[in-house]
Amino acid sequence: MTVRRPIAPADIDAIGDLAAAAEVADHHPPFGDAVWRDLAHPTPASMLVIAESGGQAVGALHLAPPENRGETGLIAAIVVEPRHPRGEIEPALVEAALADEAVAGSRVLLWVFGAAAAADRFTAASGLRRERELRQMRVELPVAMSPGWPAGVDVRTFRPGIDEEPWLSVNNRAFADDPDQRGWTLETLRRREEEAWFDPEGFLLAWRGDALAGFCWTRLHPAAPPNEPEPLGEIYVIGVDPEHQGIGLGRALVAGGLASLHDRGVRIGMLFVDATNTAAIGLYDKLGFVVARVDRAYVRDAP
Repeated sequence: MTVRRPIAPADIDAIGDLAAAAEVADHHPPFGDAVWRDLAHPTPASMLVIAESGGQAVGALHLAPPENRGETGLIAAIVVEPRHPRGEIEPALVEAALADEAVAGSRVLLWVFGAAAAADRFTAASGLRRERELRQMRVELPVAMSPGWPAGVDVRTFRPGIDEEPWLSVNNRAFADDPDQRGWTLETLRRREEEAWFDPEGFLLAWRGDALAGFCWTRLHPAAPPNEPEPLGEIYVIGVDPEHQGIGLGRALVAGGLASLHDRGVRIGMLFVDATNTAAIGLYDKLGFVVARVDRAYVRDAP
């Protein structure tokens, strides 16, 4: 086990090879875009723990500060070469990360995509406790629900360079209690606008007069055979300003976002929802969504 800080280009190549192999074996990526954004522009606090055997990387743990101000501590992600039994390398990676002097005293939140019993076992062995669960849900498009926009609501697409401030204001109010989405800054949003996938045509804004009442931000994922033989359309973020709740806008935004994805040629819609958000899950169930994957976050304070 070796700690790499600062992160070198060769380290990024190693974790990229591991991630590619794991994605083929597990039918989903081992971690999300935030890891790759950090690896592209590592902070002084970013680090990798690399597990090697016979001179080859067989596992890696990435650790970095959160992207927004809604989360505290450090965020971790882990990947292991799929030919190695689950639960053997992961605890050693976790312990090496927690023992590093730069991590001492920090709250560490480890995300495991496609978490199952093996993840629960190795995290428990490492003294981590389960904190959150996200469900990836999917549905065939089109769905049998039209937007039906509430009276007085006008919908148009996001205008880069104009709509950032009103969107940030509504987003941070709508997600005041959500550690992933609250506390966004203009810099956070600008970084998303620089992503290759960003398309303002898939970013719907619902206005009531001069006030932004809600939004549905969608994104397209290109086909990635063999695991994803056709493109996916994701509801990336959806929110309603607390002052404009209770008029049916949330349901309309879900339907509007899914219709936008279908209009752009997508046949499978997808989103992530917190397992505690029973109201949203109830709506998605009625629309025909089914759970495709479960991601879990485990937490521990480093000594």
